[in-house]
Formats: sequence, C-alpha cells, structure tokens
Amino acid sequence: MAAPQAPYIGKQGKLALDESIFGERFHGPIVHEAVRAELAARRRGTASTKTRAEVAMTGAKAWRQKGTGRARVGALSTPNRTGGGVAFGPKPRGFTVKVNRKARRRALRAALALHAERGSIAGLDPSGWDAPSTKQAAKALASLDGAGSILVVLAEGEETCAKSFRNIAGVTVLDADQAGVADIVGAARIVVSEAALQRLGDKARAPEAGEPE
Repeated sequence: MAAPQAPYIGKQGKLALDESIFGERFHGPIVHEAVRAELAARRRGTASTKTRAEVAMTGAKAWRQKGTGRARVGALSTPNRTGGGVAFGPKPRGFTVKVNRKARRRALRAALALHAERGSIAGLDPSGWDAPSTKQAAKALASLDGAGSILVVLAEGEETCAKSFRNIAGVTVLDADQAGVADIVGAARIVVSEAALQRLGDKARAPEAGEPE
C-alpha cells in the first residue's frame, strides 16, 4: 500500500505523510476525551460572586418587627433583596480534566488521520513568502478542495507566512506547538508546513520501547 500523501497548495508536488501517524484508526471516545480536556483547560474559572456573608450590608433591622403594617423583615443581605448576596453563584474553580499521555497522543494521531482519510489536508511551502502577502495566501487557498473553516499550522520561524494568512476570513493560524486535538478536529480543512507536520508528528508519535511516555 502506498504511503499517504497530501497535495501542496500554491505549487506542484505532494507532501509525504507518516504512515505511523496518519494510519491511525479513528477512535471517537478517545478523541472526545482529549477535546473535552483541552476545551476545559482553556476556561479561566475566575467568575466570582459574593454570598450574603460577603456583601457590604448593614446588620441593622430595616424597620421594627410590629406596628408598621408591613411584613416582618429579616437581614437585608438575603439573596431575594436588591444588593443582597447571590445564592449558589459561581466561585473561582479549576476545570482541569486529566487525560493520559497515551490517550492524548492517540487522539492527535486519530484527528490527523481523519483529515488524511477525507482528503482535507494539504501541504504548504513557506519559502515562497519573502514578505507578507494576503493576496498571495488567498490565491493559494483558492486551489484547496472542499469548503468550510481552514486551520493553517506553521512552525517557528515561519512568521512571514503566518502574517499572510491571519487576516483571511474563516482561516485560523496556529503554531504547531499550540495546535491541539480540538483545533484539528474542529477545522474542516488543514494546511500544514513540512516543519509543522514534523512537530505535530513528534507530539503524536507513540514512544519507542524503553522511551519515556
């Protein structure tokens, strides 16, 4: 069986795809677990409200207990009063969800392999960009098959190319170290440079026997 390949955009040729990564079988539960953990990690968890014990409120009785013709009143800090505390409101918390390294790597392989299977991944040669050019980037993307959102994954040192793509609607540009399973699965199409593909491979590749995970 021939090794998987991806076409380049903006030039002729094919980008070779590592069979050990792009041949991974898609496993929905593991991918879902990894995506859930990544999205949870992006939550700040800083929302905070004050309870009735924390609001700045007088402890004095609003009016006397009897004789006014009004209902008996308790503390003014109760949640049902304006300026009172919030009942069951949010407090700072963490949303971390633990995922094993093996599962995280397999999920990344599965996400990349899914794009290879669909034919929704293409290569990019950053050496063709001497200066930022949105026009040149848009022309290159016009040759990309399919429709929908595009994720452009680049490596360190390819900033000129990144600047060319970042102002195009529907296109997200990420460094290979920042791109996660959620980003890859959430994109309809992926454009990746050879250096970025190598970095993604390092993150996704299963360790050899005897190597630390």
